[in-house]
Amino acid sequence: MLRLHGFWRSTASYRVRIALNLKGLEYEIESYNPISPAAETRTEYRRINPHGLVPTLIDGDLAISQSLAILEYLEETRPAPPLLPRDPAGRALARQIGLTVACEIHPLNNVAVLNYLTQDLGLGDEQRRNWYRHWVTRGLDAIEALLRDRGQAGPYCLGATPGYADALIVPQLFNVHFFDVPTAGWPRLLEIERNCLKLPAFDRARPENQPDAPRP
Repeated sequence: MLRLHGFWRSTASYRVRIALNLKGLEYEIESYNPISPAAETRTEYRRINPHGLVPTLIDGDLAISQSLAILEYLEETRPAPPLLPRDPAGRALARQIGLTVACEIHPLNNVAVLNYLTQDLGLGDEQRRNWYRHWVTRGLDAIEALLRDRGQAGPYCLGATPGYADALIVPQLFNVHFFDVPTAGWPRLLEIERNCLKLPAFDRARPENQPDAPRP
């Protein structure tokens, strides 16, 4: 069985959970908090992922890290149902959306970077919030415009079927809500989020539904 090393609050882990659920794959979850004080001592995890981050997917003897690499691997090894559109233009658009989230927004706004801004560079809480809002707004503004100009009618990013792009958008919006970023400028993205979260594959993947999530 597939095994996913992840963390409930990690949006990168959230992406992979969505993809696994959309493909109907069974998997076990092993929790690993990469920013906990004990993380540096978890040498057994760093043997499978030297970067020490999540997620890492274990498939037999193979360990794969980086969420987009995992999504591509799943698409190539378990092609049905597909995450990517059939046509090259649609696949390129899905990847463009995914890379905007994973390479332009997320690296600047992950918890390790935000903690570095305050703990090492001495920025205050308001400066930290402004940093987060600046970069996430810039990225999601671009995706909103892209979907308006090149997207397809339908409940999801690229039409009638949820897939790769939706698996990137929904976790990013989870973080947007968590950090209380104004969302009025993204009506299409919010519509997609609402539609996706009605589906069992997305609902099961929600951070609050994970076994390592804090309980009230």
